[in-house]
Amino acid sequence: MSDPISQPCSDPGPTRALSHQAAPRLSIVIPLYNESDSLGALHARLKATVDTLAINEHELIFVDDGSRDDTYGQVAVLAATDPALRAIRFARNFGKEAAMAAGLRAARGDVVVLMDGDLQHPPEQIPAMLGCWRQGAKMVTMVRKSRDTDPWLRRVLSRGFYRLFKRVSEVALAEGGGDFRLFDRAVVDAINSLPERTRFMKGITSWVGFRQETLEFEPAERAAGTSAWSLLHLLRYALDGLSAFSTLPLRIWSMIGVFMAMCSGLYGVWLIVRTVIWGTDVPGYASVMVSGLFLSGVQLIGLGVLGEYIGRIFTEVKQRPLYLVAERIGFDEANR
Repeated sequence: MSDPISQPCSDPGPTRALSHQAAPRLSIVIPLYNESDSLGALHARLKATVDTLAINEHELIFVDDGSRDDTYGQVAVLAATDPALRAIRFARNFGKEAAMAAGLRAARGDVVVLMDGDLQHPPEQIPAMLGCWRQGAKMVTMVRKSRDTDPWLRRVLSRGFYRLFKRVSEVALAEGGGDFRLFDRAVVDAINSLPERTRFMKGITSWVGFRQETLEFEPAERAAGTSAWSLLHLLRYALDGLSAFSTLPLRIWSMIGVFMAMCSGLYGVWLIVRTVIWGTDVPGYASVMVSGLFLSGVQLIGLGVLGEYIGRIFTEVKQRPLYLVAERIGFDEANR
């Protein structure tokens, strides 16, 4: 079932009146991590797509998230020939969430497109996204038609995560929706105003609200290289998302504690009644060990869940910057 504020976008007809300005300033934000082999093709396709758009001006913002290859060097070469290209290089790898945050903070356009740099997000979809924006959408989310490009286990785990998140979270996610999105300036300003450091962009974009619409697309194979997102990394990312937008795990363990206390009380009553009626017997060693180990395990799991939330609090109260910038290209002093 679709989120009420996230509806499929209809095809904008040529005679439909525009509710937004016809020629906006466009910013395209692309986080990069070890994308040197696909960077040239990405830039060429972006420029070919932008040339077909009815826009006032555009900028390409590449955010290098501490790449270990020659990604930033190639970005510098492209920037020497393309005045619309701007780049940010992190002092180290801070993660994709930090790279997306840096790009959104640096973007100056009336419309901002966020997409990956591996060409699984086709730049040729940008005109359709702009069409939805001109119809009045404040955010356009590109939703995968299928996950055929992902391994079987990853597809299963992704579906399971979206279903679980829908049941336990305070916000709804579009299933199949990733980081390929278009934002109106008002949405970008709202996202930039959020101070949290443990960021989950999919949840943040749903939390801010505004009018949201979806478009389907077929993801392509990676142009080069392999994904840096291992299953362990994805699991950690899922836990970050659940803890950032739901307190249900804490409530579950509170209910488990109440249930275990009730069971203990009832068992105590049963022991008293049994002793009064049948007398005293010698309890079994095995049952004591099993019950002790079981209760210890439950307590440790509960402490682990609590520790996850305390860890998030610890990260927030330190107030360390989300990222550190080592170099910039194409930004004047006023935009640093």
